[in-house]
Amino acid sequence: MSEDLRFPIGKYERVSKPDHDRLNHFISEIAALPSLIGNAVDSLNDDQLDTPYRPEGWSVRQVVHHVPESHMNAFIRFKWALTEENPTIKPYYEERWAELGDAKLPVDHSLDLIESLHKRWVDLLESMTEIDLARTLNHPESGQWKLSEMAGLYAWHGKHHAAHITKLRERNGW
Repeated sequence: MSEDLRFPIGKYERVSKPDHDRLNHFISEIAALPSLIGNAVDSLNDDQLDTPYRPEGWSVRQVVHHVPESHMNAFIRFKWALTEENPTIKPYYEERWAELGDAKLPVDHSLDLIESLHKRWVDLLESMTEIDLARTLNHPESGQWKLSEMAGLYAWHGKHHAAHITKLRERNGW
């Protein structure tokens, strides 16, 4: 059986009622992501950064830029859900964003952004009560989500994209 290069750590499995320990684990994974991504791209040259992680996939550079874009949207979604009643969030065309001019910038810009964003996000997550974590938002494509579930999704999301890079490095002997 061949490895599915799209999902190197497996597809996301939603955790609908994470307990306190599981939530803390999600938060620690979100906190660890800046180092995980930074280590994944450490010492890669421009040719390596511009290599797709799979055929017809994004380049490593695009993956690195995608992560803070996605997580900035998630952070804002958390804030909406904490300040509004079950807001409907706006999806975006991430594949189109990955083609914009800023997707060609040095990855350091996005690594710095991930670092700062995740510090803020982890502080927010750690300040949330059980009532806060039970607040919901509505995604037009995937339905209603509790913030506790969203924490699990984004803990997975970061590891998922870091693994795209680390698995490519392993396959190519980088």
